[in-house]
Amino acid sequence: MSSTPVVGAAIPRRGSALLRASGRAILRAMGWRIEGEIPDVPKLVIAVAPHTSNWDFVVGVGTIFALDLRLNFLGKHTLFRGPPGALMRWIGGIPVDRASPHGVVGDAVAAFARSERRVLAIAPQGTRKPGARYKSGFVHIARGAGVPILLATLDYGARCVRLGPAFEPGEDVEAELARVEAFYAGVQGKRSQPAQAVLVPPRTKA
Repeated sequence: MSSTPVVGAAIPRRGSALLRASGRAILRAMGWRIEGEIPDVPKLVIAVAPHTSNWDFVVGVGTIFALDLRLNFLGKHTLFRGPPGALMRWIGGIPVDRASPHGVVGDAVAAFARSERRVLAIAPQGTRKPGARYKSGFVHIARGAGVPILLATLDYGARCVRLGPAFEPGEDVEAELARVEAFYAGVQGKRSQPAQAVLVPPRTKA
């Protein structure tokens, strides 16, 4: 694996050399690398896509540990049952019942308001089913909390986690969502083939 991107001082960190080494070992064993950078800001929403396989979680955890990140992520509530649930929470997982999603955006925005430093990772597709449309919750959370969005790409074709670009979401949520979907369109997931990409950079605030 090539050199791991440097994470700035403002980003929440775990501060564990052992976890950093473990994460890098996981990615190295799987033949993955990390490219790009994370903006050095104390609060951030990370959109992670495409999400097509349970292996995405393994790659994601390896990346979190390798970069020494302390973050939270939203996950299906059934994954938090029994002993595995304790591990999920320790990594940073927050259970969400997809049958009753009301209040998730408001709770996430409130959590940002209570925190001096916070990073929240979300898979916009919300499901591993093929062809799933992206959900707009991550855009609403970022807008409500007044924080930027970082696009993180899981490219199985290149075995690469790409970090960036980052942008400040505008007022037109549907337009922002369409731009994000277009950005990811050409990326090969574990169980998907890339469509023709339309690499339109997300709009930034003036």
